[in-house]
Amino acid sequence: MKCLSWGKVAVTALLGTLLLTGCASDKATRVVDTKVDLVDVIDDVSSALLNSAVKGMSKERTILATSFVNIDDLQQSSTFGRLVGDTVASDLVNRGYNVMEVRLRNSLFMQPRLGEFMLSRELRNVGAEHDAQAVLVGTYAIGGDYVYVNVRLVSVMNSQVLSSHDFRLPLNRDIRKMLTSGR
Repeated sequence: MKCLSWGKVAVTALLGTLLLTGCASDKATRVVDTKVDLVDVIDDVSSALLNSAVKGMSKERTILATSFVNIDDLQQSSTFGRLVGDTVASDLVNRGYNVMEVRLRNSLFMQPRLGEFMLSRELRNVGAEHDAQAVLVGTYAIGGDYVYVNVRLVSVMNSQVLSSHDFRLPLNRDIRKMLTSGR
């Protein structure tokens, strides 16, 4: 049995460390460079949302659509929040649902500590005026490598969550830019 010299042991250890470091930085690079087809992701989200609805959603009655907000500051949205909300609404329209866009920032009473939406009397009035059955709402949370999104259809009449779906997207360059712009 041959004895390895300290020099060979040091070189082997250094190479091992470099290889492990290379793998770690490669992972971070991959997340940043990950391409996402947001339209395809939203198509899957809309399908899941409609398929899991507590009551069947009527295509004749209106769904009110809002911008999605940062879960850590429910009065804050971003280009990302507006785009995801608009894209889900657009997908619902393409499926034949009657969707009306409303910007409800001042019409929603928000409980910041609980992160919950409570539909206000004003929203109920808007819902009744347009024969709305539900409002499309969503929140997003920014993590280390991903942004986590929750989408809900909420009854205009009693605030019951009719359907909910969660998904995540990698924090690539495009999504990071959208999260920090347009606030």
